[in-house]
Amino acid sequence: MKTTIDIADALLEQARIQAQRQGTTVRALVEQGLRTVLAEQDSAPAFKLRRASFAGAGLSSEFAGADWARLLELAYEGRGA
Repeated sequence: MKTTIDIADALLEQARIQAQRQGTTVRALVEQGLRTVLAEQDSAPAFKLRRASFAGAGLSSEFAGADWARLLELAYEGRGA
């Protein structure tokens, strides 16, 4: 399949020099690079969020049953207007 990609001039020049050194084509280098990046992404472990909870009995009696507006009010209490 043919496609057009926009590559910075300096990078393309480096790719041409490297391709010539290796006796290959810029196309082959681009394909090799894409395969490498895609393989790295496939083998990267999935992000796992660490357990960051703490022991306790839930909300203190001051907050139990409070609505969101009340929680915000308490969170910002004494912090400006």
